[in-house]
Amino acid sequence: MKILHLISQTPDFTGSGKFIQQIISHARRKGHTNYLVAGAQSDFILPEDLGRPDRAILVRFDGKDLPFPVAGMSDVMPYESTVFSSMSDGEVDTYIQTFRAAIARAIRQFKPDLIHAHHLWIVSAIARELASDLPMVVTCHGTCLRQHRFCPRISERITPVLKGIDRVMALNFSQQEEIVARFSFDSSRVPVMAGGFDDTLFTPGTKPEGNLVEICYAGKLSRAKGVPWLLKSLDKIRDLPFRLHLAGGGSGTEKDKCLAMAADLGEKAVYHGTLSHQELADLMGRSHLFVLPSFFEGVPLVLMEALACGCRILATDLPGTKEILSPPDNDLVTFLDLPALETIDAPFQRDEPMLEHRLAQALVTLVPHIMERPVPELSKVVQRTRPHTWTKVFERIERVYDDAADSRKKS
Repeated sequence: MKILHLISQTPDFTGSGKFIQQIISHARRKGHTNYLVAGAQSDFILPEDLGRPDRAILVRFDGKDLPFPVAGMSDVMPYESTVFSSMSDGEVDTYIQTFRAAIARAIRQFKPDLIHAHHLWIVSAIARELASDLPMVVTCHGTCLRQHRFCPRISERITPVLKGIDRVMALNFSQQEEIVARFSFDSSRVPVMAGGFDDTLFTPGTKPEGNLVEICYAGKLSRAKGVPWLLKSLDKIRDLPFRLHLAGGGSGTEKDKCLAMAADLGEKAVYHGTLSHQELADLMGRSHLFVLPSFFEGVPLVLMEALACGCRILATDLPGTKEILSPPDNDLVTFLDLPALETIDAPFQRDEPMLEHRLAQALVTLVPHIMERPVPELSKVVQRTRPHTWTKVFERIERVYDDAADSRKKS
């Protein structure tokens, strides 16, 4: 099958960026032919894993094809970015025209059998308009639904077109319900398809034994990810024997604030910057506990990666998180209850002291437990992670491809 892959932002650095890398890699292994259209910074170099340069079109931001930084699906990205809700109508029109030209060129040159786009947003709507005769599937990563709420003028413009997509892969059942309600899809058109992890990289490592618990966080340094909350909680229990490892990027004042708070912890916090897959796997392999205190997630693949490396997990009880980490196991996974949020990714200010106390108390319980038993039962780890390898996930995605193609033939 000839598959045209679409993503409007850089095909790296974020969850959806890593996701599309794995999809293209596994599609290639299964004999599919791939072509990529993606947004990117002006100096971004296409990784070899994403295919040959003659089978890719990069829409360059930063003053090349488009005059502003990459428009990110999250309002805080791990690189300089433009926020969709701040774009003028003229900027949105220019964005649409530029991506329309790139996608039209790809369709004309490549003649795909199927389109696999990422995010139920502008670029997916463009592709549906340009190739209404082709089977098309979209992976919803959650952030696009957030943009529909924050950018109603854009949402109203593209929603009628998005309703014509053949299949939308939701990351969890809660997201499936929202997609069905917002776009009036039959639930049969919205299969739940969580992402996976690379089981050749993320494997159990040698955990240090001694008088220090190594705690890891990997992701954007932002408020929505709960990083300030984590750092404040650790400051309350700084007498405990731990060291925090922060890995990831960010931008603007939120990143600066996180780094300043980490610096206040002195030797008890280490900032590693943005890591490669191999470097992150190595860090997780020597960490005891992975913490994800996020207020908003689709399905956080990083949790499966950490668990596969033998980390215990401490995470907020978001729907996608609970789905991939259920049933509960008190030795492997600890959930943090979240109160009702003020917005989709922010708590009420009045609840922040309670949240800090709740996270600090969970760490007070976990640190001595890990000191006593640094390594969890690995047979349980394998049992939990085996269904979520990218090999297994892509087999399920191929069935969605076939289903979308068959539905076109029947109609």
